[in-house]
Amino acid sequence: MIVRKAGVADVAALAELRGIEPENFPAYADWVAAHAETHLPFVAEIDGYVVGVAWLLVAERVPGNNALDRRYGDVQAVEVREAYRNRGIGGALVAAILDEARTRNLLHVSVHSGRRAVDFYLRNGFSHHRQLLLWEPA
Repeated sequence: MIVRKAGVADVAALAELRGIEPENFPAYADWVAAHAETHLPFVAEIDGYVVGVAWLLVAERVPGNNALDRRYGDVQAVEVREAYRNRGIGGALVAAILDEARTRNLLHVSVHSGRRAVDFYLRNGFSHHRQLLLWEPA
């Protein structure tokens, strides 16, 4: 298995893993290109076949006196093809994202997980945080 940053040539595989319908592919490809600086996709390949993807959103908080660079990350859309699950692919993708976060000196990396994946993220170095608050429209 190889885990690497995805490139332009991977957009079709990214769309397929995300379940993007063919009629929406051009808009999806445009979105990926337009967000290349802030939404970084990583793919896992086996024998040249993309079997999983994970995205790292890199965003910035407002600077303060003691910290002008307040970039952080958020894990988004981790997906592994069903036939390839439970082989460590998701963990390898998350490890690649966290390596990128270290390289970029991000303050922290968050993830908004579905209930089924909470244990996965806990096993891969994430923890619950008491200060995270969430507002959702009614």
